Amino acid sequence: MTPDNIRTKKLPIAVNLGVAVAALVVSAALVLGLGLGNWVLVVFVGAVLYLAALFAAATRVEGRRSARNRIWKTLIYSACILAILPLASVVWTLVSKGAARLDGDFFGSSMNNIGARDANGGAYHAIIGTLEQVGIATLMAVPLGVLGAIYLVEYGRGKFALTVRFFVDVMTGIPSIVAGLFILAFWVLIVSPWFNNGTPRFSGFAASLALTVLMLPTIVRSTEEMLRLVPGPLREGAYALGVPQWKTILKVVLPTALPGIVTGVMLAVARAAGETAPVLLVAGGAAAINFDAFAGNQSSLALYVYQQAGDASRYAPDRAWTAALTLVALVLVLTITAKLLARRNRLS
Repeated sequence: MTPDNIRTKKLPIAVNLGVAVAALVVSAALVLGLGLGNWVLVVFVGAVLYLAALFAAATRVEGRRSARNRIWKTLIYSACILAILPLASVVWTLVSKGAARLDGDFFGSSMNNIGARDANGGAYHAIIGTLEQVGIATLMAVPLGVLGAIYLVEYGRGKFALTVRFFVDVMTGIPSIVAGLFILAFWVLIVSPWFNNGTPRFSGFAASLALTVLMLPTIVRSTEEMLRLVPGPLREGAYALGVPQWKTILKVVLPTALPGIVTGVMLAVARAAGETAPVLLVAGGAAAINFDAFAGNQSSLALYVYQQAGDASRYAPDRAWTAALTLVALVLVLTITAKLLARRNRLS
């Protein structure tokens, strides 16, 4: 038997492309010719016709089993493209509309004394506020979240661990405005007057507390799942060598799960950086630059976008788009940096 006899026939790529073009042409003729809809319906009907024609052609050339495999592979690729299209659309929109104000004035000035007819004005105060608020929230949320996850995985047993896990699950879906109202009622109205001669005070630190409440459940859940994925033999090997449990967790378990933990932390950071309601409720927002996160109103990029998007000035939309692009770029840079650091420190 020669090799040519044992090879299965394959549908040529040219035939595949021809079927796709023919399906789109027939779909356009039906939909546009009869006035049934626009190009969206043309693509949908064309995809259905393409799958039907491809199945028939593949069945004739490759057989029914290979044809089914080809159809499912096409559906999977199509689903992947559909999932990527919204992301690509968002990125393209941000870059195309946000590039208008990518200048030194935008990154070096605030909105203080900027009127509706002023074309200048930037987001320097909002960038400072975002970095301080998210940074403080990260410093508080990451140790608490990681330690909580370590307790649930390594030590937690009984009703108390189940209670902690239950409340973490409940907090995962808490609306951001609820976290802001909680910090407003507790910190701004009750605690802050103790340090301000009996007068409630807005601050960036209050916003950090609200962001910490939002970040904690994400960090706990993601870290818990990553710790559970660490192979048991790694722990058992360390215990067999006489290494205490706390040192095993510190030197073996955490380095192994570090890339996944960093991913969860960055998801929490991205969510915190994009929150508007907590900053609006407890930080108040400000047009001027405020470097002190513990006293006075402070803005953030998300709040800046919200305010500029609703401003009546014709220059405000450009500022809003550029601020949104800056926020996405900031989160992207932090994520890449954290992933690179985690890769360097990962246990081989």
